[in-house]
Order: sequence, then structure tokens, then C-alpha cells
Amino acid sequence: MRKFLNKYWGWTFLIVPIILQAVFFYFPMVQGAFYSLTNWTGLTYNYKFVGLNNYKLLLIDGKFFQAIIFTIVLTLALIIGEIFIGMVVARALNSKIKGQTFFRAWFFFPAVLSGLTVSLIFKQFFNYGLPTIGKVLGIGFLQDSLLGTSFGAVIATIFVLLWQGVAMPIILFLAGLQSIPDDILEAAAIDGATAKQTFWKIELPYLLPTVSMVFILALKSGLTAFDQIFALTSGGPNNATTSLGLLVYNYAFKSNQYGYANAIAIILFLIIGVVSVLQIKLSKKFEI
Repeated sequence: MRKFLNKYWGWTFLIVPIILQAVFFYFPMVQGAFYSLTNWTGLTYNYKFVGLNNYKLLLIDGKFFQAIIFTIVLTLALIIGEIFIGMVVARALNSKIKGQTFFRAWFFFPAVLSGLTVSLIFKQFFNYGLPTIGKVLGIGFLQDSLLGTSFGAVIATIFVLLWQGVAMPIILFLAGLQSIPDDILEAAAIDGATAKQTFWKIELPYLLPTVSMVFILALKSGLTAFDQIFALTSGGPNNATTSLGLLVYNYAFKSNQYGYANAIAIILFLIIGVVSVLQIKLSKKFEI
């Protein structure tokens, strides 16, 4: 027994994590895949096996396709916004400016706030604060709540998620910029390289691994967005801001269609998996 423990003692440290992973991830995932093939309501233990019928219903579900479109728009907006804004702000914070430490802390501040709290605050601002400002300044389109129209709600949702989501990319890009050897930057300056040339030829190649990381974080935030949208718009108006995650919640807990909701969750899981694998393979080609 002692010889066995001496040889395999390292595996004992993996037993608990493996068990927890199996109980709280793999088992629910397999169980959810099974329930996606049933008409389970989630209220009783009775259900009927319906095969791929739930997936066939998705093909004619207008709410499902509307949620896909919004999720794609939101995800693309977060990816582009977090990479572009994060890189621009990080380059500004990396320069020698007064109050550098203050501004770094200020831009990171949204990351430490709860997404639910942020959404509730902005909901009050969009419903009451912004219309009041619009009336005082005489700006017509601001006098009504942005959350009252489909287009305005989409813009407001993207703004809130981007406002909070860009905090971490700024820090990541700033760390990437500070990892660039000073010798390379000094050599470029001596050779007469402009700021534009320095960015494209030196900074950007060093930041590609960070860009890949920010891409994955933004992708995950967009595809799995739920709590902030739930608190801000609840998916309205007219399901204009209903993401796939929120659609799963609505079907499961409001319509009691757990089997159908699991089918949507499986589709979302496959989308995230495929996009993540493609992104990882593509990013490896550009890493230095």
C-alpha cells in the first residue's frame, strides 16, 4: 500500500478537482443534451422522448433567429470595441502623462463593479437622467428613453456592456505595451521611425497574443451575455435585445419548456466551441 501511495500520490491531488468537474460540468452537460431530446417541462419527472423535434422547431422559431442576430451584433460590437478602444486608451496611458496612476485606476474601475449593479444604474440614467438632459438642452431625440425603442435599446445595451467590458482589455494591452523591450523602441526612434510605423511594425506584432486573449474574452462576453441585459432591458422591447442566453432563460423559466431551452443551450455551446477552435488556430499563425 505504501509503495502504491509513493508511486501515485500525485494523483490524489487530482481526485477532488476531477470529481467536481465531472459532477458540476460534464454530468449536467450530458444531462442537458439528453433533455434537449425530450419535451420535459421542468415541473414534473414525466417527459416524453421527442428525438430531434426540438431542433426542428428551432428552424421555424422567429425568436431564436432574432436572438442569434442580436447576439452576433452584440458580440461583434464588443470584439471590435474592446480591441480598438482598449488599444487606443492603453497607448495613451503608456505615454508619459501627469496623473498616469490615477487614470489607470480610473479606467480599470468598471471591471470591479457588478454587472447587475452597472445595468441597474444605467437603466435609471437612460429612463430618467438622459431624457432630462435632452429636455434641458432642447435635444429632441434624447427626450425619450433609449430603452423605449428597439434601435435605442440595442445601442444602449452595447454601450453598457462595452463600458464595463473594455476595462480589462485596457490593462491587458497596457501590460503588453510595457513588455516591449526599450532597446527595440529606442532603435526604431534612432532610425527615424514615425509613431505610425512604430505601432504597425513593433507594437502591434508584440500585442497580437494580447489581441487574441481580448478576442476570446469579448467573444465569451457577447455569446453568453445575460445578467446585464436582463437587468437593463429584460430582452425588450419586442425581443430586440434578447440574447441566446436570455432566450434560454425565458423558455426554461417563463414558458416551462426545459427540453426546448436545452436544445438552444446546446446550439449555443456548439457555436462557442467552433468559433473558439477556429480563433485559436488562426491566432497561432500570427503569434511571434
